[in-house]
Amino acid sequence: MSHTYSMQDLLALMQQLRDPENGCPWDKKQTNDSLLPYLLEESYELVEAVQSGDIEDIKGELGDVLLQVVFHAHLYDEQAQFDIGDVIYHLQEKLIRRHPHVFDT
Repeated sequence: MSHTYSMQDLLALMQQLRDPENGCPWDKKQTNDSLLPYLLEESYELVEAVQSGDIEDIKGELGDVLLQVVFHAHLYDEQAQFDIGDVIYHLQEKLIRRHPHVFDT
């Protein structure tokens, strides 16, 4: 199951898609607001995939939801609000805080 792509590769790909000169015209014009319907759609599609039990479909839909998270974080990074590292930090802090029985906090 080991693959050669990493989170860093995904972030670099997102940067390339948003590149002002050579990026994708559709990706370059997106905003956090314009992406909201896609976030909802992909979330519903993930629910359907999980309910179907189709592992390949689940992997694809998880990827689509991850794309939405990465895309939104990238846009906020472009606005100098926060970056994906901040999102990961907040998630880790929340997981630790909610599991004192595991992390002795």
